[in-house]
Amino acid sequence: MMLPTQSEKTVAGVRESESVRKLLSIVVPAFNEQEALPAFHARLASVLDSFDMKSEVIYVNDGSSDGTIDIIRHLREHDPRVALLDLSRNFGKEIAMTAGLEHARGDAIVIIDADLQDPPELIHELVKHWLEGWDMVYAQRVERLGESLLKKSTARWFYRLMQRVGRVRIPENVGDFRILSRRAVDSLLRLRERHRFMKGLFAWIGYPQKGIPYQRDPRFAGRTKWGYWRLWNLALDGITSFTTTPLKWATYLGILTALGSFAYAVVIVLQKLLHGNPVKGYPSLMVVILFLGGVQLIFLGIIGEYLGRMFDETKGRPLYFITSFEPPTAFSNGSGKEEEDSLP
Repeated sequence: MMLPTQSEKTVAGVRESESVRKLLSIVVPAFNEQEALPAFHARLASVLDSFDMKSEVIYVNDGSSDGTIDIIRHLREHDPRVALLDLSRNFGKEIAMTAGLEHARGDAIVIIDADLQDPPELIHELVKHWLEGWDMVYAQRVERLGESLLKKSTARWFYRLMQRVGRVRIPENVGDFRILSRRAVDSLLRLRERHRFMKGLFAWIGYPQKGIPYQRDPRFAGRTKWGYWRLWNLALDGITSFTTTPLKWATYLGILTALGSFAYAVVIVLQKLLHGNPVKGYPSLMVVILFLGGVQLIFLGIIGEYLGRMFDETKGRPLYFITSFEPPTAFSNGSGKEEEDSLP
């Protein structure tokens, strides 16, 4: 094994001294996660305690109807790094993440779910690559435990579809678990569309990005909030936000159908004039009419999806409202007097 050179030791020492002065923010969107939050925070706090850098944990209560907000307040009483951002209602995970990012003050921000499917221990690896100079380091699933074959298959099909039709490359099997540099977050927050497909926005802003593989664990407790209907709507947001390919498909199919119809009409006229063949009956006519009517309705629906999103964007409404924001009282766990940092 090769020992590190003096220059490598110097670089490592500089990085370590720089990390002590940096602030790491953890953004955790939470919707009805009262069963998982205590175990999640225990593991997260253990990870943060092992860092030299200061940290804060921003829990975003996204209109939970259970005891999630009470659990967060209890955690805040025992850990001064915890902040509570309480949204006025359920705005959805994409908006909740945006709200957390807007209130995070760190030099780097980690986004992680509270259900423990994404291991907090992996934050060490994310921070390591961020300190090496990467603006975004995302966790890439190599295995998805606890998920059905149908969900895995539909997710794979969706990513492949986005790779083919999307204008930006979205990494496959990547969720929201990642670390972002300050400049990446500032750039991301300049994008104010309401229908926020965050995985696409993360890729759209660019900057040096890197993936690290990991195994996604089964959900620790409770039930997933992402049923197939919500996943379908999220997929629609992703497709309509990052590509106009469906509209092009409508155009191309319309041209092909018109050309085919014209050619078939010429054939019928020639058969009538040359051979005196009788015109076909109603069954074939009904099939053609119903087929064309179905195609038209499908693509009217696609056009409607785009128009509906334009309608929402033109209103210019705020992305969210908050009931209250209770910031952290310190950037350390308070275990050592020399580590405590009062907020400005």
